[in-house]
Amino acid sequence: MDLSTPLSRRTSFAFPLQNALARREIVIGALFLVLLPGIGWLLNMGHRIAMVHRMQNGQPAWPAWRDYPTLLRNGFVTLLGMIYWHAPGAALMAAGWFTHSRVLIAAGAVLFLGGTVAVPGYMTHYCIAFDAREVFSPRLALRRIRAAGGAYWRAWGIALAALSVSFIGLLGFGAAFFVTSVWFWQVAGFSFASVFTQHYALAKPSES
Repeated sequence: MDLSTPLSRRTSFAFPLQNALARREIVIGALFLVLLPGIGWLLNMGHRIAMVHRMQNGQPAWPAWRDYPTLLRNGFVTLLGMIYWHAPGAALMAAGWFTHSRVLIAAGAVLFLGGTVAVPGYMTHYCIAFDAREVFSPRLALRRIRAAGGAYWRAWGIALAALSVSFIGLLGFGAAFFVTSVWFWQVAGFSFASVFTQHYALAKPSES
């Protein structure tokens, strides 16, 4: 399975598990979360970007745990993008909290949710050349979301279903949640990357 595979819940759920190397990289990601809190999250975000970048360039998604400075840089850009997109909503909610305004809190919550929904609108295009300008352009991101249409919301449905499944990792002592979290991130990343890569024909032919 790669970014040309038709989007479905079955293919998205199976993508991170399709071979031994893919499964090994999920375990590596989980170990980074355990051993390097914070840094491990950034590395996992960078790893997800590297996987998409490789597939867009006609290469197998794995191995992607390499060039750790680049993984860390791309993970940090991801974090900055999330802060950028969520800051307006968070600021409104904070203002509502301090002024005891339910209207401001509600408006902030809506704006915060909108920021969450919009994040995938820039990530796939950022993966192409790691151009940070892709991350901080609401006009481009929102235009791409509108153009992707129903496929974008289908990807969100798959991502939310994967998020629900990932909580299975909390059973027992909860250690498996690190593994299921990495799996969820990769399912979500693959789903949105499939939508935008196919819609905008972003991928090069696969290397033989």
